[in-house]
Amino acid sequence: MAESNFVDYVKIFCRSGKGGRGSAHLRHDKYIPNGGPDGGDGGKGGSVILKGNRNYWTLLHLRYERHAFAENGGNGGSNKCFGKDGNDVIIEVPCGTVAYDAETGEYLCDITDDGQEVVLLKGGRGGLGNWHFRTATRQAPRFAQPGEPAQELMVVLELKLLADVGLVGFPNAGKSTLLSAISAAKPKIANYPFTTLEPNLGIVSYREGKSFVMADIPGIIEGASEGKGLGLRFLRHIERNSLLLFMVPGDTDDILHEYNVLVDELRRFNPELLDKPRVLAITKCDLLDEELIEMLREELEAPSNLPPLGEAFSADCSGAATSPSRGRQEGAFPIVFISAVTGFGLDELKDVLWQEMNAESNKLATITTTESIAHRDKDMTRFQEELADEGEDEEIEFIDEEDIEDVEDLDDFEYEDE
Repeated sequence: MAESNFVDYVKIFCRSGKGGRGSAHLRHDKYIPNGGPDGGDGGKGGSVILKGNRNYWTLLHLRYERHAFAENGGNGGSNKCFGKDGNDVIIEVPCGTVAYDAETGEYLCDITDDGQEVVLLKGGRGGLGNWHFRTATRQAPRFAQPGEPAQELMVVLELKLLADVGLVGFPNAGKSTLLSAISAAKPKIANYPFTTLEPNLGIVSYREGKSFVMADIPGIIEGASEGKGLGLRFLRHIERNSLLLFMVPGDTDDILHEYNVLVDELRRFNPELLDKPRVLAITKCDLLDEELIEMLREELEAPSNLPPLGEAFSADCSGAATSPSRGRQEGAFPIVFISAVTGFGLDELKDVLWQEMNAESNKLATITTTESIAHRDKDMTRFQEELADEGEDEEIEFIDEEDIEDVEDLDDFEYEDE
């Protein structure tokens, strides 16, 4: 996976700039023997800033930029001259990037919007010059403040793709085929498990020029929440999806068992995923006849089989076709039978997805989740294994030619000899 162009993990060593030292200069001009203090303040050190950029969809551009060093602030000068402020370092990341402390796994910040900026490390404040410390009884102070020291942090940036609909299913469930059939995306399709090794995004066109984004997530197997198969590598991408489309092939021996396994893996990974609106799609229906489809529909829509979630699907949606599942129990989520190869049920599926995404209850849930999203700190035992799989666990070494001042208290003054 290290050679893939899709990079959703990267570890970076960040350091802000230290503040410039204040000047302790005393004015000595011709005919002015007692000019007094005129030392200027030091400049502010640069900060390390994370900024969202919608033109990126992966962290590949940061894969080999392992250091982010902001510029130090300039020292103050004579005649009350201020030192130059250090330049900030702006790290542009795709929307949906989360930053964690690589040492402790602590959650730091979340970038979700284009242009959003978060100060990851603040630059050190510049020291005051001796001009600030003159008094009636101390008219020639020969000291000035040092600048605040720089801050250092090893950061892990983790990308969680943003999409309206996320496809959840076992390998070979037809996820990539569906994405290629209803969007312009061209994911790899083959008749063997784990064909999809990285998420794919596609824009699905809908009625009257409307559209929504669909994410094809690599296949999940039983035990994925414990690291089996592709494991935790792609489960986190499901957290960002507004709606989950569960996909189970129609020729499966036990559709309910396969669906319940998928739900259980999501619950083990993050219980909050079960609160998301969901739709169940039975794929590969070109292998089934109409009588078998009706039998499966009656079995799946039985109240005792599938737990209710969200509001019932409404048939009337901007001229949308009537849903065959409109007679199911109130509160159950939609079930659609489709075939991406023949196109059977695809229009109905888009109608159902659009209806569910724009339901008032789902809109309210989305707003509430966005404003009060709770990020969990990383389990560093498992986190180190993920980093090792990504090739991000090696030590980052660097040579720093400048010594960083270690000042415990800003009130400690630095003396200068004239």
